[in-house]
Amino acid sequence: MATKLDKLLKREIDIDGKPYMITLSPDGVKLTEKGKRKGLGVSWKGLSNGESATALSLTGGSSDAESDSEAESAAEHTS
Repeated sequence: MATKLDKLLKREIDIDGKPYMITLSPDGVKLTEKGKRKGLGVSWKGLSNGESATALSLTGGSSDAESDSEAESAAEHTS
């Protein structure tokens, strides 16, 4: 049986050598650079219905893999 998420659950993770805090709450999930107050957050509702993907595309957020392929494509067009 799974444990109900009824309070904050914080864990430290390492991304590219930098420490981050990930916080799970009944409202959603938030990723913050360790020692900072502001971070990226998304509600569970937004995550489940795809709003978070739309928000990332509107702000220009992309994964490293997408950035690498875009850089390669741009290099091919300038050659």
